[in-house]
Amino acid sequence: MRLQAQRAKGSLTATRLYLVRHGRVAEGHTDRYHGHNDIGLSPQGVRQFEDLAAQLAATPLQGVYSSDLTRTIKGAALISRGRDLKPQAIPEFREVNFGSWEGLTFAEIMAQYPAELEERFQDLANFRIPGGESLKDVKARALPKLQELLTRHANEAFLLVAHAGLNRVILSEAMGLDLSRLFRLDQNYGCLNIIDYFPDLAVVRLLNGGVNGAAAG
Repeated sequence: MRLQAQRAKGSLTATRLYLVRHGRVAEGHTDRYHGHNDIGLSPQGVRQFEDLAAQLAATPLQGVYSSDLTRTIKGAALISRGRDLKPQAIPEFREVNFGSWEGLTFAEIMAQYPAELEERFQDLANFRIPGGESLKDVKARALPKLQELLTRHANEAFLLVAHAGLNRVILSEAMGLDLSRLFRLDQNYGCLNIIDYFPDLAVVRLLNGGVNGAAAG
């Protein structure tokens, strides 16, 4: 009980992950499933990261990482500006590969792939999107790479700019949630999550936060 209380208060040394979703994407793309499509940020998305960079300016970071897609690379560059850090892009942190659904809206997927969409709802963790991935596939490629970073930055703090689906997989693992409950976790554009990793458990300090900890819009 004493160790649990110390963890909850943050008095034990932890490895801290600042987990961020990329900012708002270019207009005309916000309601579409882009996954591996390389979509850039909107001006609002850039401002979201400028605000986040200002919020974190006094926060020591020993590493800044992103997926290898433009919308996260740009965000990582803005966070790193003014720091003696070069952000690193890691392909394993890409969004879910939506396969034949890439670039479609939810309404278009529902109209064109109704049976497949229903199958996904029935088995969210295991259903593999045609030509794409399942959530278990995402977990299998992303979590080993995250563990490498946690080992590299033991007892330090680092930041990762990634994607809504990828972030939910990381958060689900940290919270001990089954992947079938993944969509109970919201991830708004430009949101900030904070996770402290101890040797025997993870503690989520902030979920889907915005600037100064407020809910993102």
